[in-house]
Amino acid sequence: MSRARSPRALARLQQSLAPGARLALPLRPGEDAERLRGRLRGAGFDAVRRRGRTLYARRQLTLPDYLGARLRLLVCGLNPSPYSAETGVPFGRPGNRFWPAALAAGLVEKDRDPFAALACGIGFTDLVKRPTPTAGELARDDYRRGLQRVRALAREWRPRAVCFVGLEGWRRVVDPRARPGWVAGGFEARAAYLMPSTSGRNAHASLAALVAHLREAASPR
Repeated sequence: MSRARSPRALARLQQSLAPGARLALPLRPGEDAERLRGRLRGAGFDAVRRRGRTLYARRQLTLPDYLGARLRLLVCGLNPSPYSAETGVPFGRPGNRFWPAALAAGLVEKDRDPFAALACGIGFTDLVKRPTPTAGELARDDYRRGLQRVRALAREWRPRAVCFVGLEGWRRVVDPRARPGWVAGGFEARAAYLMPSTSGRNAHASLAALVAHLREAASPR
């Protein structure tokens, strides 16, 4: 697939459109329609339908996946806040400590810039695409379906490690007793790390602790 259909390009396209905007994307000769359909959904488009040689879709109010080759770390949140969905910045809500921690840990060089983070080998996705004010509004089935999608991303993009930020999703569908740290056996043949939520509401995790978790996640054993 050409760069114009890469997740990075589709993320930029999604960010250039207003929520609800319609998109018509002609298929190129030999192009895999199902693969492109999946990338459009990951980029934050829904109602993806094919008519003849064209895919039609609608821009959602959500975050796109920020993905690329040779990722050091794929960071997976629970789901976007409405603020993040509106700004296009993962963990973007004021008070969220992900970006201060990532800067202090040396993972990124620019604050709240997911495209610059990609240049540092840091990608982003979410277990659930649907934005909600709090993760408590998500159901177990939301996480179950989302985890299958993230498994497919890990198989395709093969990051050195996947870091799940926030334990709730993993505890709901994989291990109710999961603790922060490395996941035994990994995740789809990738190293996997669980860390606490970076939300400002999580008073149990200090900024120093979040920095240490991100440093560890970015240095798989």
